[in-house]
Amino acid sequence: MPEHPFRRVLRAAALIGAAPVLALLALLWGGHVAPAPGMLALLVCAAAALLLARVWIGDLARLSEALRRAAAAGEEEEDDGRGDAAPPVGAPLLPAAREVAAGVSRLARDLAERRKMVGRLRRADEAIVEGLPDPLLVLSLNRAPLRANAAARTLFAAGGGTDRLGGDVAALLRHPALADAVDRALAERKPQSADLVLPVPVPRELLAQVMPMEPALADGGRVVVLLSDRTRERAVERMRADFVANASHELRTPLASLIGFIETLRGPAEDDPAARARFLAIMAEQSERMRRLIDDLLGLSRIELTEHQPPVGRAPLAEIARAEAAALEPLLRARRMTLAEALDEAAVAAPADADQLAQVVRNLLENAVRHGREAGEVRLSVAPAEAGGRAGVALTVADNGPGIPREHIPRLTERFYRVDRGRSRAAGGTGLGLAIVKHIVNRHRGQLSIESEEGAGARFRVWLPASPPPG
Repeated sequence: MPEHPFRRVLRAAALIGAAPVLALLALLWGGHVAPAPGMLALLVCAAAALLLARVWIGDLARLSEALRRAAAAGEEEEDDGRGDAAPPVGAPLLPAAREVAAGVSRLARDLAERRKMVGRLRRADEAIVEGLPDPLLVLSLNRAPLRANAAARTLFAAGGGTDRLGGDVAALLRHPALADAVDRALAERKPQSADLVLPVPVPRELLAQVMPMEPALADGGRVVVLLSDRTRERAVERMRADFVANASHELRTPLASLIGFIETLRGPAEDDPAARARFLAIMAEQSERMRRLIDDLLGLSRIELTEHQPPVGRAPLAEIARAEAAALEPLLRARRMTLAEALDEAAVAAPADADQLAQVVRNLLENAVRHGREAGEVRLSVAPAEAGGRAGVALTVADNGPGIPREHIPRLTERFYRVDRGRSRAAGGTGLGLAIVKHIVNRHRGQLSIESEEGAGARFRVWLPASPPPG
């Protein structure tokens, strides 16, 4: 038997979930309502419209899902394979919806390619910044550091490492000259420069180039600060001027003595063997003094050039002190002095330059022997020691000589400063030994202390950091 038209309409309405149509058809089918002319055709059209609406709603939902996937893929930093934002698999799309879906897929593929290109450009930018030899900082609008390259992390390393910024960068950003340059760069939207001097942990002279970023960088950076370390160049300039001034002053006396004795030997004492022997001995002594002076001047200049660069390596202080004490044995015998040693083998300075620390031991021992009491005692000790909660080692050299007046102690490490110039020159000192010690200790981020009382000798103590040995 052929199916009743109402039954077909009822089944179509049930398929599309048209509740109102179902209710009406149920009334008609049950005979409760008499169908008016044309009612059946109207109901069939309504059911078809609802069916078409459901198909369109399904297509729009699938297109919406495709757009959501395309947008999510566009927000990813790296390509995760979602560049092709095709609609989810289902019933075939209507022609218009299929055309929109194809456009969405093409747009998603274009976005994926652009994302890959942006990622490559960003990685290249980061590699260039990271590889710059000069320190570079990226700051936010409120001057907070957002990014730093490897050179900046090394310059402002925290805790001896190179993976994060330490407190020194905060001091840099608070520097009035840099703060003023940043303000001018943001206000005028033009690059600015500033000369900076950072006094701790060792004096550094920097040239800061401040560049505003318009528009802001991807990480929100609004200011780029490029630092050039001018410490070495400025030290070279000062070294040249100081060397000429100091050398001309300190070399004048021995050079005048040499010239005078040479003229005497070529004149009145030419045929006097006794005078010639005595004058030649004095000339040899003055020549040796000039040699030591030039060596110390050049050595101090070399140390000042590298003072801002932390040392590397480890230095066994007991072994170094023992070797230097043995080398000074002739000088100790000449002054009839004894040396008392207390050397702990566990005292190892790190990071440290062993050659420079050997010079510290040598200069302090020479100072004690030359200025201590003849036939007296020099005490040399090396031992582990803490300072401010930090592990380290202490080197102590003490004598029982005449001591140093209190007012002279703050100036002892100045170059060419002498408490008693005549006595210092007679002892063979150059006036540079303690200045060299001070600069070496500064480079090692250590501490130098001097204690003395007149008539009770002097005590020089050097503390140096000692990091644990690498695992």
